[in-house]
Amino acid sequence: MSKVTQITHPLIQHKLAYIRDKNTGSKYFRELVEEVAMLMAYEVTRDIQLEEVEIETPICTTKCKVLSGKKMAIVPILRAGLGMVDGVLKLIPAAKVGHIGMYRNEETLQPVEYFCKLPQDISERDVIITDPMIATGGSAMDAISALKKRGAKNIRLMCLIAAPEGIKAISDAHPDVDIYAASIDEKLNEQGYIVPGLGDAGDRLFGTK
Repeated sequence: MSKVTQITHPLIQHKLAYIRDKNTGSKYFRELVEEVAMLMAYEVTRDIQLEEVEIETPICTTKCKVLSGKKMAIVPILRAGLGMVDGVLKLIPAAKVGHIGMYRNEETLQPVEYFCKLPQDISERDVIITDPMIATGGSAMDAISALKKRGAKNIRLMCLIAAPEGIKAISDAHPDVDIYAASIDEKLNEQGYIVPGLGDAGDRLFGTK
């Protein structure tokens, strides 16, 4: 079963309130999403592997912990997932970035894949998928399947807000994928939108309708 972690740090919850606010403009919205992604990445990478090295301080020689060299990849689900990438890269600048393009058929609510470009060594990397919103979970499930089909093994999903329905669907389909969310919201409405949600993340990030 997927491990589901709701990251409730006060700074994240504070910034998320302004992200939800319909009066927040695109510029501030983008900045907030990036900041929250960076704060969330701190928790998502909590169990990353370390190794011991010997260094010399100005005083003496000592042993310290550094990242073990395990390679990482960030894979945003286009287009809204792009808004979270720079925040994660600020903490993990050596990570490679792949892209998966998914859109939701408004009639069937099912995802359609239209683009996939990943690092060639994706099978050797720990993967963080970014998508601000997990509603039905369809796009995320298909993105995870696309990554697995191309060899990815260790995958984590990071989102700002998620509906319980989406979390259950992803957990059932991919029990090996851990899910991290800043908020687990109340439900989906009849149109498949998260309640209370934040509207359409892509439109709000890029100023489109």
